Amino acid sequence: MAKTASAPASYGTIGVIGAGAWGTALALTAARAGCTVRLWAREPEVVDALVRDHQNPVFLPGVPLPAAVVGTGDLAAAADAEALLVVPPAQHLRATLNTLARVAKPGTPLVVCAKGIEQGSGKLVYEILAEAAGACEPAILSGPSFAHDAARGLPTAVTIAARGDIAGRLQASLSHAAFRPYATDDLVGVALGGAAKNVYAIACGIVDGLGLGESARAALIARSFAELTRLGVSLGARAETLMGLSGLGDLVLTATSPNSRNFHFGHDVGCGRSLATLRQPGQPLAEGVETAPALVTRARAENIELPVAETMASVLDGTLPLDQSIARLMSRPLKPE
Repeated sequence: MAKTASAPASYGTIGVIGAGAWGTALALTAARAGCTVRLWAREPEVVDALVRDHQNPVFLPGVPLPAAVVGTGDLAAAADAEALLVVPPAQHLRATLNTLARVAKPGTPLVVCAKGIEQGSGKLVYEILAEAAGACEPAILSGPSFAHDAARGLPTAVTIAARGDIAGRLQASLSHAAFRPYATDDLVGVALGGAAKNVYAIACGIVDGLGLGESARAALIARSFAELTRLGVSLGARAETLMGLSGLGDLVLTATSPNSRNFHFGHDVGCGRSLATLRQPGQPLAEGVETAPALVTRARAENIELPVAETMASVLDGTLPLDQSIARLMSRPLKPE
């Protein structure tokens, strides 16, 4: 009789670095899966609320947290865990990792949960991770997921990219009845899918705000995915990864939902709100604004053409008037799909 392979053991303690909405939802997810979680927050008022009230009223109001989620403002204490989930905005990822690398134990699985491309360098999150925290075990978590859905226990599926045995243990540490992580070792594909979709979501929001119709948005999603796939394959990603949750799945969610910050940003642009107003301090963060020029920079280095992303980068930096952007895309030379 054949032996049945035993399921990977979960990590007993998880540190979550960053107590925004998604970091808090991931802490709650790990607790539901049976882990003890140390949730680190930079803001003293967030730490106080986590400790005193077992809630995060600043970033995830109305969601009670179990006793297994322990809030802390001590980064070293949060890093003293068997695995770490790192959840900063992408443009702050390198600085966060530089600090974290000084207190994390070598070999600790370090799961980047940010989505974006670093401005200036054009580097994806797995490359930043290798440079800033190379002694840790690299991993990425991405996919079609909203913090409020996961926190409410609504069905959510994501992708975890890591070395096989590490990915299996991370799956076991986060999986419960309403949260299903799939595993892959394709860090490139998972990192690129999570970053690029934000740029294309802004474009789809603009189409919606301009009132150009569902047909236009569907065409834009299809052509955006073609761009993402071209660049991904050039960088070494697997096509099946890009067709999965962290690529096409995340693109569809982010480019169609009014709950998406990037789609909402684009919709406001399409409705005529100024970029200066939308980018003022205190406005919701739309990662695609910072990612667009970085994505174009990376694609040009690979000699890959991204017409939609290039048009968005030009619109967002103010060099291309919005009313000329659609004409630019629609007047491109006709060619086979």
